[in-house]
Amino acid sequence: MKSAAQIAEIKQALMAKGVEYCMGAYVDIHGVPKGKVVPIGHLDQMAQGSERYTGYALDGLGQSPHEDELTSVPDLDHIIQLPWEPKIAWMPADNHFQGEPYALSTRVALQNVIKQANALGFGFNLGIECEIYLLKREQDGRLVVPEPDNKLNKPCYDLQGFVDQFGWLDEVSSTINALGWDLYSLDHEDGNSQYEFDFNYADALTTCDRFIFFRFMAKHYAKQRGLIATTMPKPFADKTGTGAHFNMSLYDINTGANVFKRDASSADDPWGLGLSDTGYHFIGGLLKHGRALCAAFAPTVNSYKRLVRQGAMSYFSWAPVFNSWGSNNRTNAVRVPAGGGRCESRNADGAVNPYLAATLALAAGLEGIREKIDPRQPNEDNLYAISEAERRARGIDFLPQNLLEAVEAFDADPFVAATLGEALKKEFIHYKLQEWNSYHLHVSQWEIDRYSTIF
Repeated sequence: MKSAAQIAEIKQALMAKGVEYCMGAYVDIHGVPKGKVVPIGHLDQMAQGSERYTGYALDGLGQSPHEDELTSVPDLDHIIQLPWEPKIAWMPADNHFQGEPYALSTRVALQNVIKQANALGFGFNLGIECEIYLLKREQDGRLVVPEPDNKLNKPCYDLQGFVDQFGWLDEVSSTINALGWDLYSLDHEDGNSQYEFDFNYADALTTCDRFIFFRFMAKHYAKQRGLIATTMPKPFADKTGTGAHFNMSLYDINTGANVFKRDASSADDPWGLGLSDTGYHFIGGLLKHGRALCAAFAPTVNSYKRLVRQGAMSYFSWAPVFNSWGSNNRTNAVRVPAGGGRCESRNADGAVNPYLAATLALAAGLEGIREKIDPRQPNEDNLYAISEAERRARGIDFLPQNLLEAVEAFDADPFVAATLGEALKKEFIHYKLQEWNSYHLHVSQWEIDRYSTIF
């Protein structure tokens, strides 16, 4: 926690920039930001946890109506002045309870596992690829592509589709760069009016904060244009889903050196992918717990309409179906991109709570390192096309095929409670089973159209 003198210095610097209000933003179990706003003059009190919250009013914070309130403590090292409203400073925050970090706060959970990594001499770097649809809502509630001419069957990298929405793309991109995140690429993605923003990786806590702010910011700029920006995993059955691929590596906390990196020409690299033994063991841990991790990476009913081989499209979906790994092969759940030095989990989608998913991914990877888990032979071919006999011969399991199956895998793996604690594990399961049951009981228009006149 900052000293009074440090807080006073931060407050003066913010006031000099025109800040008048401070927004402390923590997230609920879904990764949706919540919080209160205080005038800048009360930042001192806010930094000491003055703002109190009834945890029962929020999803996943594990409280009953009779319990003492939670507080939130802003992280003053990760402040963002809102580019579109510079009077407001956005501050990621951690929940506390009776003066201590609250175990059911997913941002707190991530920091706890980062401390475990630090004790082993590691820091955790993370990059998240931000895919997002820019859409229009019709009067009947349907979501549609804003540009009626954007109808290509394979619109990936389409320059016309990019230029059509350049105004919004420019606003988001300029903001990313103004914030110092170093945007290095953006493009029209594989779905009509779907785009991807790639900015530089950072330590995991910083990247998770940035991902939460990215969704907040992209939606704001879309709303100003009468449009909707959504990271919903699968808004259209016949278009590619929205991923949020996690690119992960560990670094030496003393030197900053990437401990996953190995020269690809090294004679002792078993698969020549430019990954160290530490990196391969990290992947081994991800695969060991891959089915359980899927519930955090792909946390909604809609997520599992993305994790299919093909779906209602005329081509493969690009989304992972198997708990598998390989080199620069996008049909695996985990891949090692060209050049090595990192691994990418492709399960994660745009609905992810990044703090929760990063917590579990890091803990699984650390277990892999401690136990020297062998990920076995990488898969280099098109896994969408292999036979069931070949899949079984390689020992490749399917990822969960719906939210219920994912939550059951999450519940069955003792690693989850060991990492998150029993209380946070139970909260996640409670809300996800509630979501599944609500979906399962809903009678859809598809069912009415299909069955009402047949029977």
